[in-house]
Amino acid sequence: MPLYEYTCKKCKMDVELLIRGDEAPVCPECGSKRLEKQLSVPAAHVAGNSSLPACPPCGDGGCGMPPCANGGCPMQ
Repeated sequence: MPLYEYTCKKCKMDVELLIRGDEAPVCPECGSKRLEKQLSVPAAHVAGNSSLPACPPCGDGGCGMPPCANGGCPMQ
């Protein structure tokens, strides 16, 4: 089952959801069905490399990734 990234238009929370078949995504924070699907960067295992790609630590302006745009850079 694929995981999809969404941003809730009501509470502005970024979420990753497992969506099956014809299910409609619902925000786990506020229950809103007004979610906007985000473009995701795929991650793939590269032979001989045990780590997956990740964004570098952000500067003051952030890197533009959804978590950074909301002030919550996971790399800091």
